[in-house]
Amino acid sequence: MTFGAQQQTPRNRPPGRGRARRFLPLAVAGWVVLEVWLLMLVADAAGGLTVLALLVAGVVAGSYVIKRAGRRAWQRLTQSLQTPGAAPAPAPGESGGNALTMLGGLLLMVPGLLSDAAGLLCLFPPTRALLRTSVGRRLNGYAPGPLGDAFQQARMHQADGKVVQGEVIREDEPPAPRPDGPQLPR
Repeated sequence: MTFGAQQQTPRNRPPGRGRARRFLPLAVAGWVVLEVWLLMLVADAAGGLTVLALLVAGVVAGSYVIKRAGRRAWQRLTQSLQTPGAAPAPAPGESGGNALTMLGGLLLMVPGLLSDAAGLLCLFPPTRALLRTSVGRRLNGYAPGPLGDAFQQARMHQADGKVVQGEVIREDEPPAPRPDGPQLPR
C-alpha cells in the first residue's frame, strides 16, 4: 500500500495520451508498409538500380543538408557569443531557426519516397514557412504548465516591457577597500 500516490483512473488521466500511445506504433508500421510498397512499385516500373540510386541520393542530399544547417547554427552561436547582448540576425532569406531544415535533411536520409517528399516539403521555403507557423500555433496551445511557459519564453523575440529592479554583485572581484573602514591585510 502506498500513501500519497494518486492512481491513474480514466477520470484524472490527461486527455489524448492513452490514444496517442496506442496508435503511434500502428501509424509507424503503416508508414513503413506504405514506404516499402511504393519502393516496390518504383522498382517494378524503373528497375532496382534506379531505386538504389534514389535511396543513395537521398542519404547524400540529407547528410549535406544537415551538415550545412549545423554549420549555420554553429556560426550563429559563435556570432552571438562574440557580441554579447545582441541576438544574431538571420541570414538573408532565412526566417527562424534550423529545426525544420534539419528535420528535412533527416527525412531525406530515411529510406523511402514518402519521407523524401516530406523532407523536401521541409526544405522548400514557402512550405517551410507554412509548416513553421502552423506547428508553432499548435505548440502554443498544446503545452500547458511549466513546459508551455518555457516554450513561450524561448519564442519571445521582443522584451515585454517588464523591468526588474535589482543590483548586480560580482563575486569574482575582491571588494574595494572602504575609505572609512579598517584596511585588510594583503
